[in-house]
Amino acid sequence: MVYEGDLYRPPSEAHSLIIQVTIGCSHNKCTFCHMYTKKKFRIRTREEILRDLEECSRLYGQYVRRVFFADGDALIVPTPLLLELLAYVKEHFPYAERVTSYGRASNVLHKSEEELKALAAAGLQMVYLGAESGDDDILAHIQKGETSAEIIAAGQKLKRCGIKTSVTLISGLGGSQNMKRHALLSARLINAMNPEYAAIIALHLRPDSPMAQEIRRGEMELIGADEIVEETMIFLRAIDSPGTVFRTNHAANYVALAGVLNEDIPRMLRQLEEARDRQRYRPDWMRLL
Repeated sequence: MVYEGDLYRPPSEAHSLIIQVTIGCSHNKCTFCHMYTKKKFRIRTREEILRDLEECSRLYGQYVRRVFFADGDALIVPTPLLLELLAYVKEHFPYAERVTSYGRASNVLHKSEEELKALAAAGLQMVYLGAESGDDDILAHIQKGETSAEIIAAGQKLKRCGIKTSVTLISGLGGSQNMKRHALLSARLINAMNPEYAAIIALHLRPDSPMAQEIRRGEMELIGADEIVEETMIFLRAIDSPGTVFRTNHAANYVALAGVLNEDIPRMLRQLEEARDRQRYRPDWMRLL
């Protein structure tokens, strides 16, 4: 099996079989992101992908329970090829319970509802959408290449077509000046999408990232643990997304939360207040990933 470059996957895919269907990210311009900067984007050939799948099925197909299509935006792959790959997984990994992938909102919107419904029927169970923020000014500043309206439309489209969504936001993206607006508009985005899963990751930058350089130049102020907790509390108080499973379980987070919206919001707010009052945060040396 061939895997090009560093491996990145969501926390919940830690035990999944990870198959690269693309190399890198087709956008690869977000100022906070370092994940795929050393990769030149391309869609892998059918032969390359099937060769990896065949090898994995032969060696340990009976042990695979989850499959994750990498890298950054697997939904850019033409639908006929994705359908062929999903059919291969279904036939050769008989105990696989689900197939998931990352996906950019723009790639979701470029596919028709008929295509997405076909992918759902073939076994694509969930797409991880990196929303980052619900604030269009922040999205423009980080060069996301998508608007909040497009991200919302993509999430709603996936839901209509029977594909679950896991939406990721990044705390601290607005710095101290735009903290409240980032929290409130991000809550509005989640409320409009009502995804099956939502998560917040604390901003953690590589020194060579464009955003880290902004901070060194004094153009943006990186917020600390207390402000991140405050931002998360503002977000939770503005949320109305019943049934969404909510997590802040990434290694970069200062406080790990786990609950179901809206019912567990009071408990999670108390947990954040206690962490702030007692200064019980994950230490920085544990967050350097």
